[in-house]
Amino acid sequence: MTNEHSPGLAGRMQERAAELFPEIVALRRDIHLHPELSYEEVRTTALITDYLLRLGITPEPPLLETGVIALIRGERKSGKGMVVALRADIDALPLNEENSHGFCSLESGKMHACGHDMHTAMLLGAAKILSDMKDELEGDVLLVFQPAEEKAPGGAKPFLDAGLFKQFNPSIIIGQHCFPNVETGKVALCKGSFMAATDELYFTVTGQGGHASAPHKAADPVLAAAHIITAVQHLVSRVVPPHEPAVVSIASIHGGNAPNVIPMQVTMSGTMRTMNEAVRCAVQERLRQTVDHVSQGLGVEGKVEIRKGYPVLFNDLAVTEKAEIICGEYLGTENVLESEPIMTAEDFAYYLQERPGTFWQIGTGNLQQEKGNTLHSPTFNPEERALEIGSGLLAYSALRLLQFA
Repeated sequence: MTNEHSPGLAGRMQERAAELFPEIVALRRDIHLHPELSYEEVRTTALITDYLLRLGITPEPPLLETGVIALIRGERKSGKGMVVALRADIDALPLNEENSHGFCSLESGKMHACGHDMHTAMLLGAAKILSDMKDELEGDVLLVFQPAEEKAPGGAKPFLDAGLFKQFNPSIIIGQHCFPNVETGKVALCKGSFMAATDELYFTVTGQGGHASAPHKAADPVLAAAHIITAVQHLVSRVVPPHEPAVVSIASIHGGNAPNVIPMQVTMSGTMRTMNEAVRCAVQERLRQTVDHVSQGLGVEGKVEIRKGYPVLFNDLAVTEKAEIICGEYLGTENVLESEPIMTAEDFAYYLQERPGTFWQIGTGNLQQEKGNTLHSPTFNPEERALEIGSGLLAYSALRLLQFA
């Protein structure tokens, strides 16, 4: 690796990102005003397409009904034919915004509460910077504006199934996500397993209803549901090795509508998060056994449906090490942090099963952060200065990774 010109290159890109900052803010606010849920991102797709066309970048034929794929072709290719992919997700959440700034969502029950408007604007900013520097790109940059990250089965796997990687064959893929617990101006990276595999749990407990004054004449699904909840909470401590992260949470329970009537049925739902496929399988199996045994012991019928979600997000060690160096060049090494694994999930994991890459946290928080400024919150309000940092960093990372090859 040679990086004699990197300090100058980083400075030039920082200047360009600063010049573009007002434009990227305007893009982000436009997207924020008009959020669209998973698989419904028609307006956002049109906005991205129009912006890229104005840059002279022609999007590729669509792979799905929403989302955009585009290629920036470098003009200093060395014959290695390397392609670096940059990904942003574009969908919003089913949430009513409760902020008071001047660009709150105009769509009832929809909000960009996870920062996907920021991600999209950052990648558009990076596209602008890179399109002006094609003569310095030693390979191609694939822009991936992906729909439906927030709703299983997500948009990443359908993109892959539609031939994204077969058609464009990226060597490396990079992504970033807004994190309000990381200070703006900093990034945090994690080598190896970074985000959890996630599975949705749906329980149905069916018994025999009756009068609450005579529970001995009924088969009480409420009591059985309570025992199932208690038993499930022991799975992590009694099935999972102490050094392996895992979470099982029951998040909803519904049954009955009167204080003196034992209902026929109780339904529950929850989530399971694991960082290891072997542990994932073991917990799933013991979960089914637990529901069966508790239900039989209490004379009811218990069923659990496990909807398998996103896999473990595993950051390639070598790519993440390169990314740490590159982020340090751009931001200063003091602003590159080491992240612990976290139990949230991301369908970016599917890309990393197919190609080496890394997914990092980009800071959007501040030291005086207001309470409630958290991901998936109706008051999520990221620092917009991160748009300038994220746009430049994505562009710089793509260019430098092409030089690393």
